Amino acid sequence: MTISALSPARPGLSGGGVVLVVAAVFVLLFLAGIGFGSTWVPLDTVANVLLGGGARTERLVVLQLRLPRVAAAALAGAAIALAGYLLQRITRNELASPGILGVVDGAALGVVLFMAIFANEANALTVPVAFQPLAAALGAICAIGLVFLLSGRQASSAIRLLLFGIAVAAACKALTTIFMLVGPVYQAAQAARWLAGAVNTVNWSEIQLMLAVLAPTALIAAIAARHLPPADLDDISSRSVGLNLPAYRIFIFFLAALLTAGAVAFVGGVSFIGLMAPHLARLLVGRARAAGMLAAMLLGAIILIGADLLVRVAFAPLEVPAGTLTAIIGAPYFLYLLMRKDKTNG
Repeated sequence: MTISALSPARPGLSGGGVVLVVAAVFVLLFLAGIGFGSTWVPLDTVANVLLGGGARTERLVVLQLRLPRVAAAALAGAAIALAGYLLQRITRNELASPGILGVVDGAALGVVLFMAIFANEANALTVPVAFQPLAAALGAICAIGLVFLLSGRQASSAIRLLLFGIAVAAACKALTTIFMLVGPVYQAAQAARWLAGAVNTVNWSEIQLMLAVLAPTALIAAIAARHLPPADLDDISSRSVGLNLPAYRIFIFFLAALLTAGAVAFVGGVSFIGLMAPHLARLLVGRARAAGMLAAMLLGAIILIGADLLVRVAFAPLEVPAGTLTAIIGAPYFLYLLMRKDKTNG
């Protein structure tokens, strides 16, 4: 039995109603993420500052210290969740996600190579940091392209995707480690911070770059997602309704890789959000396309904001990467899905 079959009907609460509830939870958690820190800022004060009011100190804390990290977590979580949603729908494989298919590790390798190639003797970049998302995107696209190339015509097979994804991810991890070891200390420190998946050092200029990549890509993905229901058919049936399924798959893979790369290039290698958020969305709204996409994006943002908030409160005053918590939660969830799928197929 698949997870979509477990999605219960919710009398009295439509998919749109569920999305509104999830959106309300997102807003509350977003405000709480801004309020919590070394000093507590009441939620009404946070709302007042966001609406243009507040004292100078309150505006400094809210707008310059807290809001960027929460906004980065929201953008990255939503983008990775959308990438996972697209991959799971286009492959008809509930185990597909950017992390498991090697996209995150490919992006990591791209970032480390970028640091190695374009760093001078003083360990400073010789090109603008704005090129870092491009490096991550190239690494991510190469990784996911290699996974599906190796999988061949059986790319919808969970086992083949899993095995080749693990293999490509392991190869990227090994190469990343090698470049970290042979590179300067500065490069290793920067790469280690990226791999951990932290949002606490993201600034407004980086958020603007994230938006420049993610906003148009998400819009294109939303338009392209109109063909996801026909993509559930086989090659011959989809062709009968005018859809070139192989070409469409490649396009969706490209969008998923770009969404992931645009997120992780700045917040680092956060894992399992692209796996968990689409599953939770299907449990809440079933397979409705528009509601499912919105719910997945909101849930992805909630997961990363919540993870950052929890580690910030639990380990204060230390800054523990939020990606560590998503990995702790996501790894057992992935094992559960894998064992359930094995029982279903067995």
